[in-house]
Amino acid sequence: MEIVFTKHAQEKFGILRRHGFRISERKVRKTMEMPEYIDRSRAPLLIAQAEFDSTRVVRVVYKEEFGVKKIITFYPGRKQQYGKRQK
Repeated sequence: MEIVFTKHAQEKFGILRRHGFRISERKVRKTMEMPEYIDRSRAPLLIAQAEFDSTRVVRVVYKEEFGVKKIITFYPGRKQQYGKRQK
């Protein structure tokens, strides 16, 4: 399935970098392709989550439309807040 970034998602790399959080496009894509957990509580939006480092996870908010996964935004979160969740 194709993965595309919205304009906001593309800009988010720079926004987070200015706040000291560096993440690659590859890591965001990998989170989408192999999430440790998918939060469906905000359907039709989905949130893919994967470990980022020892204290944080990365969460990727996306929507599936016409065979395309459209990344709306992504952000870091504390492991203690989002807990250990399973697929």
